[in-house]
Amino acid sequence: MNGSLISNTVDIKLKRGPAGLGFNIVGGVDQQDVVNDCGIYVSKLKEDGAAAFDGRLQEGDQILAINGVKLGNQTHKAAVDLFRTAGEDVELCVLKKSSHHTNGPAESQDEEAPLAPYLTRLAVLTGAAAAAIFAFIYIRNIRRPF
Repeated sequence: MNGSLISNTVDIKLKRGPAGLGFNIVGGVDQQDVVNDCGIYVSKLKEDGAAAFDGRLQEGDQILAINGVKLGNQTHKAAVDLFRTAGEDVELCVLKKSSHHTNGPAESQDEEAPLAPYLTRLAVLTGAAAAAIFAFIYIRNIRRPF
């Protein structure tokens, strides 16, 4: 399994833009997002941020280091401070979410989770349309029996 962790580690270089690096983080030794996991994870990408434009960083990815500084035993505030003072050119060492173990952040457990709300809406709309068609046919046949 250690081989899969190494193969899913990528270095990402970002240039800070007007919207900063363009993502939020969760985690740290003092604010564990998952029990017994003090890692720093990407919780949200901002549409107009450098990370979104780059396209490689995803929600649920674990950030292992920033500009060579390992984040493994950092508090949340210390990690945030490292990001804020990292300068204009920032190098991240990232563990991609597909390699997280099963107790990783919720968004890393199911890579298709972002589709779930859309599929739910589609199912509800399809059901509503079917019910409306059934009601129309039923009412029409009551008024004009065969």
